[in-house]
Amino acid sequence: MEMKKAFYSGFVSIIGRPNVGKSTLLNALVGEKISIVSDKPQTTRNRVTGILTLPEAQVIFLDTPGLHKPKGRLNEYMVKVAKEACSEVDIVLFMAEADKNPGEAEKEIIEFLKGLRTKVFLVINKIDLVQKDALLPLINKYSSIYDFAEIIPVSSLKGKNLPDLRKTIIDYLPEGPQYYPEDEMTEQPERFIAAEIIREKIFRMTKDEVPYSTAVLVEEMKEHGDKIYTRADIYVEKDSHKGIIIGANGQMLKKIGQAARKDIERLLGSEIYLELWVKVKKDWREKPGALREMGYK
Repeated sequence: MEMKKAFYSGFVSIIGRPNVGKSTLLNALVGEKISIVSDKPQTTRNRVTGILTLPEAQVIFLDTPGLHKPKGRLNEYMVKVAKEACSEVDIVLFMAEADKNPGEAEKEIIEFLKGLRTKVFLVINKIDLVQKDALLPLINKYSSIYDFAEIIPVSSLKGKNLPDLRKTIIDYLPEGPQYYPEDEMTEQPERFIAAEIIREKIFRMTKDEVPYSTAVLVEEMKEHGDKIYTRADIYVEKDSHKGIIIGANGQMLKKIGQAARKDIERLLGSEIYLELWVKVKKDWREKPGALREMGYK
């Protein structure tokens, strides 16, 4: 009788300060764009799951908002989400950057990690930006602060060492069930993903404070003939921000909609008709009721 091969499964949280490449890493590991990405810090606001299913294992990755000193209620919520994502996982991936020495932000995160009973890997990202001989001194600096279970240098953007990282993660996972069907890549609802994609385009196409004061709620998503009719409200805090997002003759809103529609269609595998509305909700980031309404609860 043939022995049944062991199957491994578990949960892996990705943490680090803002803009270290957590979302890029999640997308690269899963092989699909699950988490939105921009070059602005604090793009990710909620915990986002990405599911990697292989013949021998299933890994559920949790992408988290960047850990930082929070200013305001929305930022406090984001830091709370990130820390809570570390409490019930099998492995924590702490991401740092190859071209930066550990600073106060990294040391504060490491102090938080010391209170966990979970295995922690140090994932040094952006190795494509430095010479090889610069890595060892950096590894020594981090090793002197914390005893990491593994230290793996990678480039999320270029895909360097990601197979090693995947393999090492699986080596540490316990035997367990397959939690999700093999074709499922996230547990996020379609409305959440659509809203996040629209928000990503706003982050990429608008400047300064505007994207940070923006929230997106998909109010309707239903089949309409051979397309999925999708209506989303974009909330901003000021009338001036509303004007920027709409743009002259509605051109900016049109650009945001066109770019978002392409990504949403690719993820849903279906044509969509996307309708966007821009509304002002003053100071929503500081009001608990408004934060809950926007899905930050």
